[in-house]
Amino acid sequence: MFQNPSPSVFKEGLATRLPDVRGKLLPNAPLKDSTWFRVGGPAEVLFKPADTEDLAHFLKNTHTSIPLTVLGVGSNILVRDGGVPGVVIKLGPTFSSIKVEDDTLRVGASALDLNVARAAREASLTGLEFLSGIPGSIGGALRMNAGAYGGEMRHIVQTVTAVDRQGRIETVGPEIMGLTYRHCAAPADWLFISTVLRGAKGDQDEITARMKDIQESRTTSQPIKERTSGSTFANPTGHKAWELIDQAGCRGLRIGGAMISEKHCNFMINTGHASAEDLEMLGEEVRKRVKEKSGLELRWEIRIIGIRKEEGTSI
Repeated sequence: MFQNPSPSVFKEGLATRLPDVRGKLLPNAPLKDSTWFRVGGPAEVLFKPADTEDLAHFLKNTHTSIPLTVLGVGSNILVRDGGVPGVVIKLGPTFSSIKVEDDTLRVGASALDLNVARAAREASLTGLEFLSGIPGSIGGALRMNAGAYGGEMRHIVQTVTAVDRQGRIETVGPEIMGLTYRHCAAPADWLFISTVLRGAKGDQDEITARMKDIQESRTTSQPIKERTSGSTFANPTGHKAWELIDQAGCRGLRIGGAMISEKHCNFMINTGHASAEDLEMLGEEVRKRVKEKSGLELRWEIRIIGIRKEEGTSI
């Protein structure tokens, strides 16, 4: 899907300033089909590293003035209509391995959360069932300490391996990650490449039943068949975001092609013709109304990247 360039948005030339790699460097690469919202502009350059060494080489030899953005499976991200300046890094299948070792799983950052939960089930390891209810990949789950259905990444992380902007590879324990509710205190320039997750020996039938319950709960309560991107806002301490949104009269609220779900009002939906601007404006309108109604400030859980169309780029 990345082979066909979109109409030119960024000035030509950035790709010529980047180091030689064994992976792929794709100028002006479309991103919208790589996100669940199906909106947004292109990456100035998309980099798909061949392996860890290729990634480390690229980071070490890329000037720090060039912005870098990491994109997972796009399940909890909003790409603005003007696209993403600099280089967008997308880890491919090389980084998606899952290996069971006793009561742990060694997992690549691009492995899907659901696949990790399934691998744990096959090994009769419990404690990772909650991952089956989180759309996305493990790298993104680490960056935001993703959680659902009573579990969070901080409960299962044993070690994390990352590459920093200088190309140095670091392996650290959870205390360095600083994982709290929907937050990770690891340096912003760390690009997670793998992690070791810990489970506990359990009954496979019970694990299967728990995962089935989670899937049924998602189907019943969330608009998972729509163009959505997971929970829009984090829960303020002592409150539920969806309740605050509902009390502020935002259920079903629309701006352009963007809509707050009638089924679960902490989900935004692209009804088919929304722009990224529609979705961002809708989210900000919800934040404004909740603030006016309750006095509480909602924090975006969806990650917003890129520039608006009118902003342009100086790269």
